[in-house]
Amino acid sequence: MQYTKLGATGLTVSRLCLGTMTFGLQANDAGAVAIMDRAAEAGVSFIDTADVYPLGGNDASIGHTEEIVGRWLKGKRNRFVLATKAVGRTGPCAWDQGASRKHLLDAIEASLLRLGTDYVDLYQLHSDDPATPLDETLEALDVIVRSGKARYIGVSNFLAYRIAKVLGRAEVRNLTRIVSVQPRYSLLFREIERELLPLAAEDRLGVIPYNPLAGGLLTGKHSLQEGPAQGTRFTLGTAAERYQKRYWHDREFRTVEALRAVVEEAGLPLTTVAVAWVLANPVVTSAIIGASRAEQLDDTLRAVELRLDPALKNQLDEITAEYRRGDAPR
Repeated sequence: MQYTKLGATGLTVSRLCLGTMTFGLQANDAGAVAIMDRAAEAGVSFIDTADVYPLGGNDASIGHTEEIVGRWLKGKRNRFVLATKAVGRTGPCAWDQGASRKHLLDAIEASLLRLGTDYVDLYQLHSDDPATPLDETLEALDVIVRSGKARYIGVSNFLAYRIAKVLGRAEVRNLTRIVSVQPRYSLLFREIERELLPLAAEDRLGVIPYNPLAGGLLTGKHSLQEGPAQGTRFTLGTAAERYQKRYWHDREFRTVEALRAVVEEAGLPLTTVAVAWVLANPVVTSAIIGASRAEQLDDTLRAVELRLDPALKNQLDEITAEYRRGDAPR
């Protein structure tokens, strides 16, 4: 495993981060433990979760993923950098969601209880909440850090201009500064290269991309003709529609076939290459990998050791160039 600093902080994180959104639905409790054990054995010391997980779950399953992670961390919490997220709906009341002061202060307490810890290392806004004044949100995050319940703060799924505004308002108000961003990024989604990644580089923000395998499409195991397989994110409860809308299109399948031909000629697994391509971007800190079975981690864990040949990387860049433009035709 390789390690690096998270943005401009002194915090060391592994270059692969274990995502946990499959825990509690795609992976049962025992399966989740096996996945965490396998990642830890490989040197992964960075774990990312969220209060709304598992992905694709319902009201009854909200928070179950954090509970699974918390039980596994008991007795070894100090060996891992732990990140979680809030903003999504976690209860029946109108205020049980969003980035208001009330919800964030309630949400961090609930997450800490489920995770069985006094603090998280990185507390992130899971998404933007334009309905809440940004200053109110930043003040709440500042309280959370100053109280010792989070060491650092970050954002996920924010547009570049909103990240710039977050940085500016925190500076003007002398509030705790965000240290990281968690955007979607893969060979099939490269729009963040246009504005978000240059912003992150200039302001020395850590970049922790999720979906480096495009929801599993970049494993090359899916078939457009046969349709989405049961048990995958493309058929998974409340997440199925979202993932099909993101990736289940003729264009994406044609691209995967073109990528597969190139990497097979190089004698490499597409899964490993896809994650290695994300890590090859110098702005990327740590790529989030996940699994529903422990053995699925084998190819993604190898990505940290793979240095892409420049000629191969250029081919991958050229094949997927249209995904860098947000207005690319389907």
